[in-house]
Amino acid sequence: MTFTSTRRAILGAVAASALLAAGVAPVAAADPIKIGSVVSATGSTAFLGDPEAKTLKLVADQINAKGGILGRPIELILYDDGGDANKALTYATRLVEDDGVVAMVGGTSTGATMAMVPVFEDAEIPFISLAGAIEIIDPVNPFVFKTPHTDKTACMKIFEDMKARGLMKIGMISGTDGFGKSMRNQCMNVIGDYGIEVLVDESYGPTDADMTPQLNKIKNTEGIQAIVNPGFGQGPAIVTRNYAQLGLTAPLYQSHGVASKSFIELAGKAAEGVRLPAPALLIADKLADDDKQKPVVTAYKQAYEAATGQPVSTFGGYAYDGLSLLAAAIEKAGSDDPAAIRDAIEATNGYVGVTGIYTMSAEDHLGLGTESFRLLRIENGDWVPETAAQ
Repeated sequence: MTFTSTRRAILGAVAASALLAAGVAPVAAADPIKIGSVVSATGSTAFLGDPEAKTLKLVADQINAKGGILGRPIELILYDDGGDANKALTYATRLVEDDGVVAMVGGTSTGATMAMVPVFEDAEIPFISLAGAIEIIDPVNPFVFKTPHTDKTACMKIFEDMKARGLMKIGMISGTDGFGKSMRNQCMNVIGDYGIEVLVDESYGPTDADMTPQLNKIKNTEGIQAIVNPGFGQGPAIVTRNYAQLGLTAPLYQSHGVASKSFIELAGKAAEGVRLPAPALLIADKLADDDKQKPVVTAYKQAYEAATGQPVSTFGGYAYDGLSLLAAAIEKAGSDDPAAIRDAIEATNGYVGVTGIYTMSAEDHLGLGTESFRLLRIENGDWVPETAAQ
């Protein structure tokens, strides 16, 4: 024990003795508000879960530095499922039965999220997921919410841009992982609303290292005006490199699942010109001064990069919004009662986050539309706002 800490301990004991002598009991430190989290900070989806874990710790520290919530500190109980949905389920049960959390922010993947949903629904504890698939909130579960845009919304944003540019005949090449399969299905469900026709519908596996056969089929199909690649991880980077190697010129659209610098690094120069829907966070320094999201995304970007020495990613942004929305809901509820917190989350209206501006309801446990996406293009190894089609 240092001299300073010893002196503080002596002074604290003296102060407590004085209060007792005066008949006044010393005020105990406020009990923490326990918030749980399970993310994939390691394993195959660590590129998603690692920035989420770091962001959750950052936000928790920021909240506590400002006095906590309702005058109480928050205690973040964070587990790493390593990308294993079964482990996620085990940790979810532990958070409810042993740790006594009043709310949960986490679930890096759709698989892990769906494994944990029954635990929090049965316990009637609000759960804000950080995963992408629309199935998480459609149909609505009373205690389940999410912060990332859905794959359906990403498809709609892409098709809006295509239709505006007159790109009405496309080739599709999708990953067969959970995300790629889900987004491909959502795209097929809504594409008819835009009058766009899929001439070729190809796929690739999570471990495939060469997609040239599928892309050659697209290249050799007459009339292809654009290509869409629903997927995330290394697959889309390989698709992008093979696309460039084959000399394809039809515009290539990727998903929001590749909205991180690691995709640009993996794809290299082949990424130039790729278009994708993404949150405002990726172009924080390029937003107009009167953009409502600019102060929020700029503050998060600066704080995250200063704390970690790493570039910010949209995945960390989902975690930032999740814990921030939860903190605002607890403050609004004036209580740490899970049912009251759930009601306050559902009543979120016009909350400005880094992913978008959230307005939820009993029928909508996400609260984001296509307007929350920005259509971006990769230029000189960086993200730039895509010029609107005329």
